[in-house]
Amino acid sequence: MGKPLLPMTGLLLAGSLLAGGAQADDIRYNQISLRTQVEQAVNHDTMQVTFYTEAQDRDPAKLAETITRRLNAGLETARKASGIRVSSGNRSSHPVYDEKGENIVGWRERGEISIEGSDFAAISALTGQMLGELSLGSMQFSLSADSRRQTEDQLIAKAIEAFKARADIATRSLGGSDYKIVNLNLNTQYMQPMRYRAEKVMMAADMSGSAPEVEGGQSDVTVSADGVIEVRD
Repeated sequence: MGKPLLPMTGLLLAGSLLAGGAQADDIRYNQISLRTQVEQAVNHDTMQVTFYTEAQDRDPAKLAETITRRLNAGLETARKASGIRVSSGNRSSHPVYDEKGENIVGWRERGEISIEGSDFAAISALTGQMLGELSLGSMQFSLSADSRRQTEDQLIAKAIEAFKARADIATRSLGGSDYKIVNLNLNTQYMQPMRYRAEKVMMAADMSGSAPEVEGGQSDVTVSADGVIEVRD
């Protein structure tokens, strides 16, 4: 009754040896991790300016009407300029309490308008016009989505070439004849520029409310290539 077990044991042993051989074939030698990084400074091509109006009144309905009237006047002025995107921003209202913090003595409300575009001169001129109706909240320069994508595409090609050059150096240094890429990861990074607060922006404008001088500045777009190569003898 025990004899049939012997062939089965032999098959199991043969299967184990085959599995061990397959695992041995999967073992890879002379693998090296490499990393390269390329970056490029790009001029900002988009400008955004935020304006606000703020007021206080005991009557919340009257206060809301005042804020709405000022915002509508600002929107009307902004919409006369061509090639500039105009949008309403945040609007908020909160109660004002007496010195003891017990009773509501009034209400304070704030509303915002934003303008955005690529024509810095036109936006700067419009800013000067709107300063008579609204207050300047902030100014920001950035890259448009198209400019960022085009820059990233160019840098991706450069990052891959830099990775291949470094792989060639590593292969020669190890005495190898060739290499293959086991894996390669590409990562892009773009640091969002700082938003200039009203205090800094107004330092560039004169007391008559004329348009402030502006410089768009630059941001760095970075692409890194991280990967593993296997050097061949």
